[in-house]
Amino acid sequence: MRDTPDRTDDTGANVTAHARSPRTTASPSDYRLLLPDGWFRVDIDPEGRERSVDALVGRRFAGVDNAPHLKRQLRDRLLAQATSAYQDGGIELHLSLQQAGSLTIPASLLITLLRPTAGTTLPDAAELARHLSAGRPGETTVTELAAGTAVRVRRMTGQPNTPAPAETAGSPDEVLPSITLDYQLPVPRSEAHLLLTFSTPLVQIADAMVDLFDAIAGSLTWVDGDATHE
Repeated sequence: MRDTPDRTDDTGANVTAHARSPRTTASPSDYRLLLPDGWFRVDIDPEGRERSVDALVGRRFAGVDNAPHLKRQLRDRLLAQATSAYQDGGIELHLSLQQAGSLTIPASLLITLLRPTAGTTLPDAAELARHLSAGRPGETTVTELAAGTAVRVRRMTGQPNTPAPAETAGSPDEVLPSITLDYQLPVPRSEAHLLLTFSTPLVQIADAMVDLFDAIAGSLTWVDGDATHE
């Protein structure tokens, strides 16, 4: 059964990301992330997906009445992205519409809950880091967040010598260059891991975007009943 956030901000309200994690005995019931102004949640569940995407497209093109083709293209792309996120086990998708002058700063955050298959357990941070760094391009480190020990992976995809991951739609030749930053960490006192996947095509300012992603990941806190674990 898919757990969904208990807030609705797809109209563009700037709120703290706040989504329920699966309840297990003594494990956190929730988590929180602080997102900058201009980041918006897209409802990826089938029953609310189109309404959420339409609201976001409407906000992006507010006051623009002569670009129906661009609006349709954006709507189709967002629907495809939301559908893919849901099918891949995502529980939240956030997109950036931050403005820098007349330009939009494109970026995304996909949050996924990872559960072990029956009879197995997910690896600890050191083992996971070894596995993720073996034979793969990118920079893998183990880092401490307020929410716990996480494996951090920074990589560039879409380059001729850097194929996109298997889960990326389309062939490697069709994928535009992008910077991706993953944080994976265990949900306390449970068998699950939480995976934060940030991405942006702004490779020219990759370090600045990664600094922003690091700050968002660093704001993650667990909520257990009325208590917040920081």
